[in-house]
Amino acid sequence: MMAIPILIMFPFLFLSILKETWYPYFFMMARIWAKCILIGMGFRTKVVFEQRPEKGKSYMFVANHTSMIDIMLMLSIIENPFVFVGKKELAKIPLFGFFYKRTCILVDRSSPKSRMEVFERAQKRLKQGMSICIFPEGGVPDESIVLDEFKDGAFRLALEHEIPVVPMTFYDNKKRFSYTFFSGSPGQLRAKVHHFIETKGKSEIKKTLKTEVRTLILNELQNDSK
Repeated sequence: MMAIPILIMFPFLFLSILKETWYPYFFMMARIWAKCILIGMGFRTKVVFEQRPEKGKSYMFVANHTSMIDIMLMLSIIENPFVFVGKKELAKIPLFGFFYKRTCILVDRSSPKSRMEVFERAQKRLKQGMSICIFPEGGVPDESIVLDEFKDGAFRLALEHEIPVVPMTFYDNKKRFSYTFFSGSPGQLRAKVHHFIETKGKSEIKKTLKTEVRTLILNELQNDSK
């Protein structure tokens, strides 16, 4: 399912990555790719927007991370062009990895130097008018963990560039398609885009901002499970 849409759109995808300024065209096709996969796997999406992103504005999109399909769901929901910050290991996936490493900001979580380079590349993208998407848990946690602790990077970037943080909750991705073999099923993928959290004039509250966003998403997940 990942490969078929890429093969069909390959010439156009390849052309769109030749220049950084053409990234919005790549993003548009990536959204088509994501929706094809979700439909092909038997998933239907239901999204509640408490607030909608405005065209032409930059945001920091953050969500809980539970599954590979978090990437596809994020792309299908958000229309504003954004760049993923993701782990470098995904670049090894055949075909998908070719475009992933050329369009996303890759991080080696074991390397402090890599984390600094990620910050610099993200700053460059924000200055180009793009948005950034980070799963602040830093990876998919063990299935027994509802929501892992958040890393600082997303909130540091948002505060420094004074862009709104957009918290998002993915309710069903772990249940529908986890990393446990022979688990999951077709069905509904629910998501909520929460009210944005403004960062202008709040450069000194990184820890508070991180805690606020994590508490919001955690409460949403816990209330949903009751």
